[in-house]
Amino acid sequence: MAKDAKQKPRMWEKYRSTVVPALMKRFSYKNVNQVPRLDKIVINMGVGGATADAKLIDEAVSCLRDISGQKPVVTRAKKAISNFKLREGIAIGAKVTLRGVRMWEFFDRLVAITIPRIRDFRGLPRKSFDGFGNYTMGIKEQIVFLEVDRDKIAKISGMDICINTTAGSNEEGMGLLEELGMPFRR
Repeated sequence: MAKDAKQKPRMWEKYRSTVVPALMKRFSYKNVNQVPRLDKIVINMGVGGATADAKLIDEAVSCLRDISGQKPVVTRAKKAISNFKLREGIAIGAKVTLRGVRMWEFFDRLVAITIPRIRDFRGLPRKSFDGFGNYTMGIKEQIVFLEVDRDKIAKISGMDICINTTAGSNEEGMGLLEELGMPFRR
């Protein structure tokens, strides 16, 4: 988190100084406001075993709080599904939405520290775009984040990270994320 309110995150400065001119040249934008930017990042942890053990939800919430720096929202089941022993309204996960300074700080830590720590990492798949320039990736173990204390984790679980951009197409979204340093497969 930025210590001073006037201090901008490092990734934001990189976006303004190098990414915007590069994307304007690459996609022939005439106006700076046409250049895509990060809109929000949503981190979601689904806890399948929460129906049997309610402590897993508390663990997911504390893990997301440590990673994101803000309080997560507990997600609840919308429908009852008897095969999964799931009742309507029972807590089944947690999510947090990052915007502004926290979003840029998280993205910087994700690209520079967390993704290189993933075991057997060979690059992120290029096919995980949704058609509108938004990228979703999954992480199998939450312990790749430095903020998570391995000793306090009872069960290793994964999470989904959805990076929403203002891009209109997958090409523009991929161009933005590549310029920001996301390590995609070649």
